[in-house]
Amino acid sequence: MAAWSSSPSLRHLLLLRPRVPLSPTCLAGSFSRRHIHSHSRRRLFSSASSSTLTHGDEASTHADADGVVDVNPPRGTRDFPPEDMRLRTWLFDQFREVSRLMAFEEVDFPVLESEALFIRKAGEEITQQLYNFEDKGGRRVVLRPEITPSLARLIIKQGKSVSLPLKWFTIGQCWRYERMTRGRRREHYQWNMDIFGVPKVRAEAELLQAIVLLFQRLGITSSDVGIRVSSRKVLQAVLNMYSIPEHLFTEVCVIVDKLGKLTRDEIEKELMSTGLSSEAVQGIIEVLSLKSLSKLEEVLGSGVEAVADLKKLFSFAEQYGYADWICFDASVVRGLAYYTGIVFEAFDREGKLRAICGGGRYDRLLSTFGSEDIPACGFGFGDAVIVEVCHVLSRLWFLSLHNQTSCLV
Repeated sequence: MAAWSSSPSLRHLLLLRPRVPLSPTCLAGSFSRRHIHSHSRRRLFSSASSSTLTHGDEASTHADADGVVDVNPPRGTRDFPPEDMRLRTWLFDQFREVSRLMAFEEVDFPVLESEALFIRKAGEEITQQLYNFEDKGGRRVVLRPEITPSLARLIIKQGKSVSLPLKWFTIGQCWRYERMTRGRRREHYQWNMDIFGVPKVRAEAELLQAIVLLFQRLGITSSDVGIRVSSRKVLQAVLNMYSIPEHLFTEVCVIVDKLGKLTRDEIEKELMSTGLSSEAVQGIIEVLSLKSLSKLEEVLGSGVEAVADLKKLFSFAEQYGYADWICFDASVVRGLAYYTGIVFEAFDREGKLRAICGGGRYDRLLSTFGSEDIPACGFGFGDAVIVEVCHVLSRLWFLSLHNQTSCLV
């Protein structure tokens, strides 16, 4: 938690917000200045989280029959009054500081992109959630739903003028017309970190280290959140075991990414609809239920590339000191079609929220845009869910504080 009290940006925020009233009992007790600052920043997260959620969930901007304009923002979007803007600025500063410490350079792209950049043929859910339209010049455009294709476009545009390996990060707004749930809105800001030109899993290990570093700077521990890790190559190995055609791989990935969202019967039906045999479907689901890397090795064998990659990644995690943050979960495949290797997603241990962030390796993305492939990996980390995580933790902290103050009475 020391990162909170030592952050100049956070001290500035606390000066701009009302102080937390302390009872004489607390003042007479053993609470340190660090506790007071921590209490203040917990209130900051709690206030900002609740206010932005209220705005987004109830709004629909339009004029009624009397010509009165609804002053709420469009449904699923947010206003940022000063108290929320201070939080957003501080959070973005943490994104930038972690990126700087990891020697990444900042880039940016337009929010408005060509629709063709995001239209793929894998049946991805994201293609049904686009804010897309025809502009006044007759061009099909879209408010970007994610950032990685924009990054790929810039890499291709830069051509040989960029030196590899390349380490870039960005913080940008993304738009998806989707069903809203807690921590999920129709617009959000996303921190992306990507590495191009490193074919080995050391790149993924570095990205995971950045995520852990960000959590630590926010005062979040490995008992609060974890990171599930697997590889798309696990599923590929299973499909090979049942002689399933390679062209079905991406479609199967999109379906099994719904594990946990749909029932097992529904997943089985969708897999069967692709032409897979009942035996293959059962085999896929059984392997994807594994939570132990050693059990996976027993099923697939030690010579399988997926197993070797994962064992190497966990070895790096031990060396870098964040092994307690990550765990193997074969069901993690991620829903985007372009992933090719290691994939991962962060989650809250209580299981109350959607994924906090996610990413993986995408070595063949550039060729989908007609360019020569470059090995690459990266992640996207949204602003909405992490604030919800801190909001949940703040309630637990207040309960703990109440129990401590009760003991002092």
